[in-house]
Amino acid sequence: MPSEPPSVIHGILAPHMVPLDSAGEINEAELRRYIDWLIEKGVHGLYPNGSTGEFTRFTVEERRQIIRIVCDQAAGRVPVIAGAAEANVRETLAACEAYREYGARAVAIVSPFYYKLSPESVYAYFREIATNSPIDVTLYNIPMFASPIDLPTICRLAEFDRIIGIKDSSGDLAGMTRMIEAVRPTRPEFVFMTGWDAVLVPMLLAGCQGGTHATSCVAPELTQAVYDLTMAGRIDDALRLQRQVIALFDTMFTAGDFPEGVRLAANLRGFDFGIGRQPLTERQRATLAAATEQLDRLLSSILAELSAA
Repeated sequence: MPSEPPSVIHGILAPHMVPLDSAGEINEAELRRYIDWLIEKGVHGLYPNGSTGEFTRFTVEERRQIIRIVCDQAAGRVPVIAGAAEANVRETLAACEAYREYGARAVAIVSPFYYKLSPESVYAYFREIATNSPIDVTLYNIPMFASPIDLPTICRLAEFDRIIGIKDSSGDLAGMTRMIEAVRPTRPEFVFMTGWDAVLVPMLLAGCQGGTHATSCVAPELTQAVYDLTMAGRIDDALRLQRQVIALFDTMFTAGDFPEGVRLAANLRGFDFGIGRQPLTERQRATLAAATEQLDRLLSSILAELSAA
């Protein structure tokens, strides 16, 4: 069975969204209320400025504002792993410096996007960051959106002390197993986090220290329970709840283009996330509206089952 990791970064980290007000600006009061709620529900950490957090839809200044607010509101209760991906190395390092000053525990950095890079270029990019960053770095592998970080490159990057872990959103269980087997003998403290909701239990059993999932943003009680049950060796119970994670995951992702379904589900938990910055057609709005009742029923069923357990 997996053992409790030595690192402070472990368990369920919420890659949360950012509420917007009626003018489409960051709703600071609602964001602070949401951060308190996530922490009260038991998440082990926060992961702002990630894919679920729509980081590309905010300006550089707004991304700084988000991290400042989240670190201030968390106030050391849980670690903040701040998404620091910018358009180039210089801007990324500037973000690293700012987020260290705000109090983030580490930063998460995705491979450069838009340009399709070779493994050697991906290595060179992260080597430059690892050499110059004033804060610990976690790699973020999400090949559906950015150049992949392959296993040989991960092994090379693990030689840098400043790089302390990876979040892998490929969902590749065999790939994660190979990664852990290759890196852990020389870096036993290296953090492996899964970013694919549907395989949380198998990834924990393979040796991951936790997960960073969109479902944690709307049902942190559920992913927390899956983590606790798995770590306690209650695998049958964990797998039963894993099926609920998959149902919620699938329903949110079919409600609209990611992450509109997450926004809808978070609103059903009692928050006002406003209207996203990506324009929607009338057909898309109708699809989201039609999914509201289904999501509401599913969330009610999940929460009732957790309360009865």
